[in-house]
Amino acid sequence: MGRKTKVALTVGAAGVAAWAASKAVAKPIPRKGKIALDFKKPVVLAHRGGLSEAPEHTSVAFSKSAALGIHGFAIDIRLTKDEEIVVFHDEYLERTTDLSGRISDHTFNDLKKADAGYHFTDVAGHHPYRGTGETILSLQELLELYPHLFILINLKDSPDTYEGSLMPSKLWRLLEELGVEDCVAVTSIYDEQIDRFNLYAQNRVAIGAGDSEVKKAYASYTSKFGHLYNPKADFYRIPAKLGVFPLGLEGFMQFLNQLNIPVYFEGIEEKESCIKLLNAGASGFVTDHPTSIMETIQEYSD
Repeated sequence: MGRKTKVALTVGAAGVAAWAASKAVAKPIPRKGKIALDFKKPVVLAHRGGLSEAPEHTSVAFSKSAALGIHGFAIDIRLTKDEEIVVFHDEYLERTTDLSGRISDHTFNDLKKADAGYHFTDVAGHHPYRGTGETILSLQELLELYPHLFILINLKDSPDTYEGSLMPSKLWRLLEELGVEDCVAVTSIYDEQIDRFNLYAQNRVAIGAGDSEVKKAYASYTSKFGHLYNPKADFYRIPAKLGVFPLGLEGFMQFLNQLNIPVYFEGIEEKESCIKLLNAGASGFVTDHPTSIMETIQEYSD
């Protein structure tokens, strides 16, 4: 046996020994359950109110989806010039309203003058909501309109911006003031924003996983050192695939479910894909098409 072979076998044996030792000592700690996430059946969250069926983030979208019996909404928030938290996705106003410029360049009163249904078109190419009075909502308005529904809040402003630096504390103060800590969940693609928010919330609100946390969990799962992974998040909102990482694997979902982490998939609209993910352990969906997904969930639950 050559020297290189002996070294390789020694290193391999050491790796196995290290894995066995860590497996014997390390015990993953499941996340403590949050009231906001306590659902007995698969959850349907209308993405921005159900953006394929009505202008996103408007009263008409939220009311149409609520009438379907959905469990809640997945929304985006941004901060205005006068530090009001508004329900809005894009940094700029042009894509969905008749105004222009950045959200953070306008006061909330200025934004209330915008036609929030301006660019929405239906399947026939018509603009049924243009000029009908649909306006941008504040987060407080939405929470007060739907106190019985679950609201999954996505922090859109980057932590490197002025408005992003203020958002975590502003959001926490609003949620605490309204007493809705058990009705909402907070997430962001920016792990730093989630951490900042939780410095104020102190685990009193369900928090999601940023992109880095998701990749960390997936790496732990695929490396066979998953027993060393201690999650920082209470839930995952993820696509079926993140870059080259296939997140819709049954094994990965079971790995997270054992840690008491529900998984909500976004961007999944086909009935067969939904059922496949539900059978694999998905807890629900964030959908642009709440009508069809509700039908699928009802059929699956029956």
